[in-house]
Amino acid sequence: MQFKHPEILYFLFLLVIPILVHLFQLRRFKKEYFTNVKLLKELSVQTRKSSKIKKWLLLATRLLLLTCIVLAFAQPFFESKDSKNSNNEMYIILDNSFSMQAKGQKGELLKRAVEDLLEHTPENQNFSLITNSETFWNTDIKSIRSNLQNLKYSPSPFQLESAMAKIKSHKSAFNKDVVIISDAVGLEPKQLKSIDKDFNTFFIVPKAEQKNNIAVDRVFIKQTLDNFYEISVALSGYGKDFKEVPIALYNNGKLIAKTLVKMESNKKTIDFTIPKENFHGYVTITENGLEYDNTLFFSISKPEKISVLSIGESEKSVFLSRIYTKDEFNYNNYTLESLDYNVLDKQDAIVLNELKEIPQALQTTLKSFVEKGGNLVFIPSNENSPSNSTSFLSNFGNIQFKSLQKTEKLITKIAFNNPLYSSVFEKQITNFQYPSTKSSFTINSSNPAILSYEDQSVFLTSVQNQIASVYVFSAALNKTNSNFINSPLVVPTFYNMAQSIQKTGISALTIGENNPILIDVLLEKDEIVSIKNKEESFIPVQQILNNKVKFSCNDYPQQAGNFEVYKQNEILKNISFNYNRTESNLVPTDESVLSDYTTSETIDTIFTTLQTNRTDTELWKWFVILTLLFLVIEVFIQKFVK
Repeated sequence: MQFKHPEILYFLFLLVIPILVHLFQLRRFKKEYFTNVKLLKELSVQTRKSSKIKKWLLLATRLLLLTCIVLAFAQPFFESKDSKNSNNEMYIILDNSFSMQAKGQKGELLKRAVEDLLEHTPENQNFSLITNSETFWNTDIKSIRSNLQNLKYSPSPFQLESAMAKIKSHKSAFNKDVVIISDAVGLEPKQLKSIDKDFNTFFIVPKAEQKNNIAVDRVFIKQTLDNFYEISVALSGYGKDFKEVPIALYNNGKLIAKTLVKMESNKKTIDFTIPKENFHGYVTITENGLEYDNTLFFSISKPEKISVLSIGESEKSVFLSRIYTKDEFNYNNYTLESLDYNVLDKQDAIVLNELKEIPQALQTTLKSFVEKGGNLVFIPSNENSPSNSTSFLSNFGNIQFKSLQKTEKLITKIAFNNPLYSSVFEKQITNFQYPSTKSSFTINSSNPAILSYEDQSVFLTSVQNQIASVYVFSAALNKTNSNFINSPLVVPTFYNMAQSIQKTGISALTIGENNPILIDVLLEKDEIVSIKNKEESFIPVQQILNNKVKFSCNDYPQQAGNFEVYKQNEILKNISFNYNRTESNLVPTDESVLSDYTTSETIDTIFTTLQTNRTDTELWKWFVILTLLFLVIEVFIQKFVK
């Protein structure tokens, strides 16, 4: 037993006073003798004995009464079993990622978690709330009631390490109670290592009733026809026993196609044919799983002519003029001596075709060209030294040219999954007429091969940045050295190498990935581009590159949708943004990973447990009751004891 005011115990010395008073009242009586009073003497002795007992009882009662009064004012208590954490700071981590859209027994998991907080968090409880998108420091439930009620789902997946880093950065002299409310989707054991061992950590893991979910993963152009695009919509199913779901395609808000899809497996691709013109819409499905991944927004710009320039001898570049035809390309060839450097920045792709030497000025210009989003194709010359090629390619990545091998080799392996060939072949081909080269350079590179020789050495590889690619051949392609330009592979290879991702293909960006975007526009010094639709607008981080603008959107926009890029009131480009699909799988992590932590069903249980374990057992009330009891006993003795 301990005392809050132990100094009051000194008043126990006052118990000496009633003892002294009692001793004074118990002084010895003086004897007086009388005759013939035998009966009276006996009565006197009896009265003296009963009076002495009464006074001893009164003394004991009064001593106990005074003792209880002193102890009551000293406020005795038994210390709680978790008293060392009684001053802990409270932190609540609330997962508001899209997986919390799943429905449990009482509705959507996030909404039910918010209701639990609003109903059962004590009004006098001070805490900090951390969500995926917002943070509220040192607040209480009254102050953030409206914020919780209006809390929206965040496109950012739940990252326990990030939340823990925020808590640890909030320095304090006190230890911390941490309550983590999450469905544990994507939670891995390595993330739990971010939890400080000194933290008093609790988990609330709401469970979804419906685990099945179908997501629209991506849209891509499967085939380009004369007047149509054949696009493919890739679906992913999580769970089992899927029902048929309707899928619809919209352009500028108008329905243009609709069908039913049966998920026989966890992956499904649906094809649509649309006109070869501007497309600014979305594809959507209707199912009972998560809502956020049921719609994918995308844009397709009407094809523009692609500018391609080759540098090299004209007789060696004839095959390029047959590939880059006038209906789709603006193609020109220059010799090194006649090259006008001013036209390089206006190109989408440049082919260096067997140059014996690459001047330093051209190297510098081409490095800038690639950084601005232009594709570069490097075809070596047998007369160029490996060191010169290596020095030039070091501007783009780690590719080393070794000595020239004068050995005939067959080109036998195709990387079908490489973006260069992803839409070329309907199925993998293992038996075709293999092209060959009579001599080739050995290439050392950490980048995967696109085309390989039969001895697994590299014939074609690439170095890619976020907006452009540099393609590198290991052998000259002239007719004397190779028959590759007569192979069926030559057309799709060079055709796709010239494609600018900014001018062709589908625009379906992912919010938060921060991939740079290039558009052809000439801006004045103080002009900027902006991105907006009817609900949202923002200004991206941007950089002017001569006749182009390079911009990135960071974590904007906040909501997925179709947007337009504006120069003042002029629409420059259609662009689309989507949420990351990382939350689509509703199967949570094995809960055994949380075996080292306390788990609970509701926040009320946690607050009750903390209060019970950290509340001292106060005894002063009992001593007040005893005081009153002894007071009653004293009155009883005074009245009934003779």
